[in-house]
This record gives sequence, C-alpha cells and structure tokens, in this order.
Amino acid sequence: MPALDRRVRRTREALARALLQLAAERPFADVTIRELTAVADVGYATFFRHYQNKEELLLDVLGGIVDELADLLQPSAEAGRLEDAGRDLFAYVAGHATALRVLFDAQRSGTVERELRSAVCARVLASPSFAPPPGVPADLAAHHLTAASLALVGWWLDHDMPYPPEVMANAYARLVAAPTLTR
Repeated sequence: MPALDRRVRRTREALARALLQLAAERPFADVTIRELTAVADVGYATFFRHYQNKEELLLDVLGGIVDELADLLQPSAEAGRLEDAGRDLFAYVAGHATALRVLFDAQRSGTVERELRSAVCARVLASPSFAPPPGVPADLAAHHLTAASLALVGWWLDHDMPYPPEVMANAYARLVAAPTLTR
C-alpha cells in the first residue's frame, strides 16, 4: 500500500484527534461531523474526501490500533510465548487507556463492532503463527480468539483496570489464547 501524502496524513490525524477529544466529552452518537471538522480545523467538505461518515473515521482509528497491536504481538505469538503476548497487549492498553476507553465505548454500535471484529479476525487468520486446535475450523477459532480478546480488554477498561497487566497477561494466556491454539 503506498504511503499517504503528508497533507492527507495530517488531515486524518487531526480528525482522529478531534474524534478522541469529542467522544471523550460525550457519547460518540452525539458527535457531529460539523463538530469534528471544527475541532480538527478542516473544512466540512474535506471530511468527505477522506471518509463517508464518522463511523468510517472511527474504523480507521481502530484499524490503526489493530495494526499497531498486531505488529507488537506478532513476535511473541509466533514464538508461542502467550503470556508475553498478553503482557504486551495489556501494557499497550494501559498506556493508551484513555483513548481506548473512548474508542471501545464508541465502537459498541453494531456495525462498527462487527467491522472491528472482522478486521481483527482477518489479521489473526493471516498470521503465520495462528494454528487452531485439530478439528476446529480456523475461522471459528479466529472469531473466538478475537471476541474473547476484545471482551477481556473491554472488561478491564470498564472496571478501571483493577488488576496489573501481568495478571491480565496470565488470564489472557490461560483463558483466551491457549485454548484457541495448537500446542
């Protein structure tokens, strides 16, 4: 995929920051495109040169996070170090908790949640280290791994991160990752 033009990157980054700011102040459903463009200091029509609607902007922001996480977790996952992958996951979440809370709350609309799950599943299925247990279809195992991972992260954020990342890493390795992968 070709690199984005600097101006396009700047506009998208400004819109992403505006989305995070406004969605932190009130529910995502109440945020308007006019407000997004005003806070981002971009023209209203410019928004539509980049996105069809605010849900597409949200998916773009979430997609960037999915890509960052996939790159971060890949080495540990490929080496079969599930607890290390969990530790990396929850350290990332802890370091980005404010933005992730906003995004998790915003993505809970049906369409966005399905698209996010689909994008994460596609990344799982494309990973060379992903090997579901014998007799379990790969798409089913990827869906379970994705849904359970997102649910665990969502629970942790919703409950104000009551356990340290190390405890969550252990829970992730034992409850989510290990049962879904071939040993």
